[in-house]
Amino acid sequence: MTKGKVKRVFLNSIGQDNPVFAQILGICSTLAVTNVLKNTVVMTMGVILVTSLSNFTVSLLRKAIPPRIRMMVETLIIASYVIIVEIMLKAFVPDIWRRLGPYVGLIITNCIIMGRAEAFALSNPPGLSLVDGLTMGLGYSYVLLIIAFFRELLRSGTIWGISVLGGWWTNWSIMVMPPGAFFMLAVFIWWVKGMALKEKKQ
Repeated sequence: MTKGKVKRVFLNSIGQDNPVFAQILGICSTLAVTNVLKNTVVMTMGVILVTSLSNFTVSLLRKAIPPRIRMMVETLIIASYVIIVEIMLKAFVPDIWRRLGPYVGLIITNCIIMGRAEAFALSNPPGLSLVDGLTMGLGYSYVLLIIAFFRELLRSGTIWGISVLGGWWTNWSIMVMPPGAFFMLAVFIWWVKGMALKEKKQ
C-alpha cells in the first residue's frame, strides 16, 4: 500500500467519487437524520465505523468467501458491526439513540457500505480497503453535516441546540420535513457540480 494509492483513494472519496453528491447514494439517511446536527454527528460516526471495519473484514476474508454466498456474508459482517454500534449508542448516549429510533439499524441497508464492499474490498488488500471505507465514510459524513447545519439553522435558528439567530428569525418549518432535506441536498449538489468541480476542471 503506497502513499500514492492512499492519497488517490482519499481524494476520490471526498471529491469526485463522493458517495452522496457524485454517486447519489445514502439519500435515505440524508432525509432522515439531518434535521438536527447532534443526531447527524452520531449517525455519521456510526456509518464511518461500520464502513471502515466492514471493508477491512470483507477484504481480509475475500479469498475464503465462496462466490455464491458472498452477498450474504457481506450482509452478516455489516449487520454485526451495526449491532455493535447500536449497543454502544444505547449504552453511552441513550437519549440520542432513542431519537434516532430505527435509523441506526437501517445502516445495514445503506448502499454505500455494501457498494464499497463489492466494488473495492473484494479486490483490494485489507489496509487499502480500510482507508477506502474510512474515507468514503468521511465523504458521506461531511455532506450530511453541512446539510444538517443549515437545516437546523433555518428550522429553528439554532446550532447544536444553541440559539444563534436570536428572536428576529422566522423558523422555516419545511426544514423539519423531507422536502427541506431534498432542497438542501439539491442546492449542495448544484453548487459542488456546477461551481466547485467545474472550476477545478478548468
